[in-house]
Amino acid sequence: MDMSQYLEIFVEESKEHLQSLNESLLQLENEPGNMPILNEVFRVAHTLKGMAGTMGFTKMQKLTHNMENVLSEIRNGRILVDSNLLDTLFKCLDALENYVDEIINTGNEGSEEYTQIINELGNILSNNFDQGETTEKQGTVHVEQESSTNSDLEIADVHLTDFENNAVKNALSRSYNVYQISIYLNKACVLKSARAFIVFRSLESLGEIIKSLPKVEDIEDEKFEFDFTVVVISKEAKDMFEKELLSIAEVEQVIIRDIVVSGGEDELVNIPDTENKQDSLPGHTPQDTHEKDGGESKSIVGKSRPKAGKTVRVDIDRLDTLMNLVSELIIIKTRLEGIEGGNNTQNYNEAVEYLERITTSLHDAVMKVRMVPVERVFNRFPRMIRDLSRKLNKEIELTMSGEETELDRTVIDEIGDPLIHLLRNAADHGLETTEERLQKGKDKIGNIYLRAYQDGNNVVIEVEDDGKGIDTKKIKARAVEKGAITSDMASNMSEQDIVELLFNPSFSTAEKISDVSGRGVGLDVVKTKIEALGGDIEVKTTLGKGSKFIVRLPLTLAIIQALMVKLGEEKYAIPLNTIQNIEDVKISDIQYIQKQEIIVLRNQVIPIIRLDRVLDVPKKEQKELITVVIVKKGEKQAGFVVDGLIGQQEIVIKSLGKYLSGIRMIAGATILGNGEVALILDINTLV
Repeated sequence: MDMSQYLEIFVEESKEHLQSLNESLLQLENEPGNMPILNEVFRVAHTLKGMAGTMGFTKMQKLTHNMENVLSEIRNGRILVDSNLLDTLFKCLDALENYVDEIINTGNEGSEEYTQIINELGNILSNNFDQGETTEKQGTVHVEQESSTNSDLEIADVHLTDFENNAVKNALSRSYNVYQISIYLNKACVLKSARAFIVFRSLESLGEIIKSLPKVEDIEDEKFEFDFTVVVISKEAKDMFEKELLSIAEVEQVIIRDIVVSGGEDELVNIPDTENKQDSLPGHTPQDTHEKDGGESKSIVGKSRPKAGKTVRVDIDRLDTLMNLVSELIIIKTRLEGIEGGNNTQNYNEAVEYLERITTSLHDAVMKVRMVPVERVFNRFPRMIRDLSRKLNKEIELTMSGEETELDRTVIDEIGDPLIHLLRNAADHGLETTEERLQKGKDKIGNIYLRAYQDGNNVVIEVEDDGKGIDTKKIKARAVEKGAITSDMASNMSEQDIVELLFNPSFSTAEKISDVSGRGVGLDVVKTKIEALGGDIEVKTTLGKGSKFIVRLPLTLAIIQALMVKLGEEKYAIPLNTIQNIEDVKISDIQYIQKQEIIVLRNQVIPIIRLDRVLDVPKKEQKELITVVIVKKGEKQAGFVVDGLIGQQEIVIKSLGKYLSGIRMIAGATILGNGEVALILDINTLV
């Protein structure tokens, strides 16, 4: 069977499972005894093993199988979670990510066996067996048999290990419900394991399964009759389980029992449900025994956790095609608006208004499809900070907020590397060592804050630390030493201008080079990448208190609102979100500071940029009154001198192509309604 058609689905789902595994392992490190988290780790490893086996990736399957063996022993209480064990599991995660990357690049998993990691997993198992197995008793669940109108059902006793026993007691103490659920399949069921898989999936959507009888592996191999029993921890009421399970085809009967701590002892016992029971009548079936043909189950209002939203994977090329169609529609709309003469009837105006509403709605709908939460990028950073904390021998805590903030998929795919640079710089350069922090009277734990929020048509991402801040004197001295600036220039530079030197290529203030940072290939790359995405970056710092890097990115790279202006006979577009205001300025009001034209507007000094000179556009006759468009990018402002204003338009950004992509000051082009091409100014380069 040709499995290549499923490769894309395999890769996408594997990435999701690996991200889930990463998050769960980090949680498990903080809560080693948390059974639901451990079950999630086991579930993900088990799912990856099955997926890899189905696709024929035997090396990946072998690694996850060995992981599963260790995780199974942890669940059974025979192995304790410690830092060494977690380090090995994180190595497994890295190896699995490498396998998936290899599959993406080559279509196969490669030749790496990761024998050393598999041996480490084997050593964990063998060391455990050398120490002897722990007793599996304590906490036997006693089940009282209940009568049934259809048949006499035998309900198994479920023996809990010490670990499972403690997990149940902990759950009960936190007001969770613990149920023993016995599921009976129709004896005509052909694919028992497939039906059991659906049952397990439904159970996992409502709670956490901590025990299965027979074992999950035996159920998968159909080594069971037509019934099996599980122990589940959940916030949900029994009615919800009944309704969910009895809706599954070929599930004939479900029996649910509560597990409680009896009396003052720590013995876990199972008791029959007495809620809403009728007096015993001949042939009456107790409420706990439910059949499909019986009465309706109760509905539960409110759940302890929301259901996962339904999603559909869409090929990005198809979205791009749809976006291009929307773009053409907008061009047609603009063209209609430009028609003059006798066509301006009421019907024509109504048609244009209707077309505008449709294109706006279509644009918004497509953009929402393209938008994904920044959580997709942020989720990889806690693990990275954990590893950096160990490597740098610093205690670091990463606090993230605004993960639900959405960005265009294209931007999301590109922003990861710049943020990695900023976070690594914060950990390595920004935060002091534990000893230095204690000497300064700071908390020994260094903090890094990663925030995201929407600001108008932009998304702002901040990377802040509470470390030592940026020493501008040190930057100035290093810049003079390297010949980047002269001593005279250094003496006239503002604090902010000095900080901006950090973004110069190959500039670094690190005393020593490490594999974390210090080679001077970080911040200039960050700035270049962010500006290529139509964004900008600025730095705020206080010596001794910390630094904040502020990244502003456009919500979308496809369609924007722009102000159309004239320069000579040519037309240009200025992104509307960068414009502060428009002023008519007298020539006599222009002043000079160090040969730079400036105007003073509301007590602010604003440099003047004559676009006709910068873009080499033929000059028009000088007027006494000039039009100045004031733009702002970050903390910087500038005034663009233009020959005329055309008006605001919604424009479609088109690439200049590979031959013209290197042109500075131009971010792209757009096609106007009359077919003319207008260039879009790159504010980042000009300001």
